[in-house]
Amino acid sequence: MARAAMSHPVRALADACPAPFWLEDPDRPAALPALTCDETCDLLVVGGGYSGLWTALIAKERDPDRDVVLVEGQEAGWAASGRNGGFCAASLTHGLGNGLARWPREMERLEELGARNLDAIEDTLARHKIECSFERTGEIDVATASHQVAELRQTARDAARLGLDRHVFLDRDALRAEVDSPAFLAGLWDRTGVAMLHPARLAWGLKRACLALGVRIYEHTPATALVSHGPGTAVRTPHGRVFARHVALGTNAFPSLVRRVRPYVVPVYDHALMTEPLDADQLAAVGWRHRQGLSDSSNHFHYFRLTDDHRILWGGYDIVYRYGGRVRRAYDHHPATYEKLARHFFRCFPQLEGVRFSHAWGGAIDTCSRFSPFFGTAHGGRVAYAAGYTGLGVGATRFGAEVMLDLLSGERTERTSLEMVRSKPLPFPPEPLRWAGIGITQWSMTRADRRGGRRNLWLKAMDKAGLGFDS
Repeated sequence: MARAAMSHPVRALADACPAPFWLEDPDRPAALPALTCDETCDLLVVGGGYSGLWTALIAKERDPDRDVVLVEGQEAGWAASGRNGGFCAASLTHGLGNGLARWPREMERLEELGARNLDAIEDTLARHKIECSFERTGEIDVATASHQVAELRQTARDAARLGLDRHVFLDRDALRAEVDSPAFLAGLWDRTGVAMLHPARLAWGLKRACLALGVRIYEHTPATALVSHGPGTAVRTPHGRVFARHVALGTNAFPSLVRRVRPYVVPVYDHALMTEPLDADQLAAVGWRHRQGLSDSSNHFHYFRLTDDHRILWGGYDIVYRYGGRVRRAYDHHPATYEKLARHFFRCFPQLEGVRFSHAWGGAIDTCSRFSPFFGTAHGGRVAYAAGYTGLGVGATRFGAEVMLDLLSGERTERTSLEMVRSKPLPFPPEPLRWAGIGITQWSMTRADRRGGRRNLWLKAMDKAGLGFDS
């Protein structure tokens, strides 16, 4: 009996396709041609994920006469933008707790800007007729251990103090009336500050909107070097150079063309599973009528949600860092993590025994030590960058695009005046200290989850230094 129970998660994974569910969509657009000759433009955007696509789109909306080129090393949306969980949050700071710990005097303003940013995303989808299954159902942070209940209550008090009336604390019975799991003890529902969406369709819709406004997009065109060139810049690609007055870098987890930015970001690998569609009885067994996104409150946390066709996406928990911080396709898959996620899924939803997983995949996240994005300029203000979203990029990249364009304009705005925008996270140490530090931090986080949230001396030292690690 014990052996059968242990093999159950493995059986559920037996037929899982090792590819991102979202990118398997039949509406995936054909790739655009690569750059084959030199180009000139006012603004060059490097990177065809959310960060780059939002920057190109907003640049044209601000100034329709601006000549904008975007280059992408593969295809728009193929990396993190097309393989994430599809949680589009208003938060710019990776939650209230992280924001209050770092920018307590700015939190009201940051929350206001984040809410406006999410509204602007929804407005853009309507104006450009981007169909990406946008549902503003909110997200519930779930307590699965007793100490997390007190933490959620404290977050609810913090939200009330900031005037955020969209947060509702749910006790065990109220939470299980929303989504039923024997593991759930309490929850905090942000009712309107998070939307669910189809992440790949969002990227493809932004790509179409950019093209419609006149942005020239070249796919399968990796940018390999950036140098100053007269009053502007020159970016080298395999088959041509792009001469631009300004450059915006949206390369995130990939090595920045501005070398001094690289120590601030480490790529970590996150993984997810997608179930087959649930039938009516299975849906009834878990409830979930309001289709909220969910995330548990552990250091190593899971995130999970429903899709249009009633599948459950189940991801997170492990943080996989590869020595040297390289980003490679071979790192996208981690069978041990898939098996762990499957075991945890059936522990959370034992009533779904027999459900199988249709897809299993992973991808790199651009992590920084403060868990939320940072910004800056280089080459005399002609180049701007935004990076370090740490899993927050579905929503916050639009804000980051606005910041980059503000920085390139040289104007002081409500965004560029923020301490969050003007400051930098602490850089990660070089190898092998980076590898050792991440390993010790992961071990300590796992230990804290098992010991009622009690943080050891290592984590306390990391907290004091402003360093940390999150999935």
